[in-house]
Formats: sequence, structure tokens, C-alpha cells
Amino acid sequence: QVQVVESGGGLVQAGGSLRLSCAASGSILSFTAMGWYRQAPGKQRELVAVITSGGIQNYVDSVKGRFTISRDNAKNTVYLQMNSLKPEDTAVYYCNARVVGPGYWGQGTQVTVSS
Repeated sequence: QVQVVESGGGLVQAGGSLRLSCAASGSILSFTAMGWYRQAPGKQRELVAVITSGGIQNYVDSVKGRFTISRDNAKNTVYLQMNSLKPEDTAVYYCNARVVGPGYWGQGTQVTVSS
């Protein structure tokens, strides 16, 4: 059994910053990759950023230079620092932790960026 819990969402004005946190706990001691996805109303869920246990990072083009993903392997925790937020970043942000396959999902945290 694995639990994935996100925190840190909220309402922010355009140009502002937020930091999301996600902690994975349970029967798995180490995850191959941990990442953040988002889903806006009427749109499909998309990958925002992912980081491997070795520190390799990947970002969707729309957030490069604005978002930074980091990870504490000892705590199975992943963070997403979001700067220069735009209204189009508004979405529910989901954390994913996986070893192989689809992995485990959190319940999501709402991020709303007002113009």
C-alpha cells in the first residue's frame, strides 16, 4: 500500500510563485521517478515535470525556465517550485510516484492563477 499526498496549492496572482510538495509513503522504499502532472478543465492530464532517483529532470516546454522540480530521496518527497505563474497554469496538479508502470497518484491540489 502506497499513499501519495500533495500540498501547497492555492490562489496566486499572475507573476507570483507557489511551491508544491508531495510525500509518498508505504510499502515501497524508493521510487524510480516522481513527478507532477496537471489537468485543466476540459483538457487532458499532462506531464509538467519529472525527476528520477538519480536527479535527471524533464519538463514540458511551457514551464521550462519557470518551474523547478527537486527531490529528497531519503524522504520520498518531491517539490515543484513554480515562479512567474501565468493564468494558463491554472489546473489541478497531481503527484505521481512510480517504480515501474503507471505508479501511484495523489488526490491533487488546485492551483489557480488570476490575471
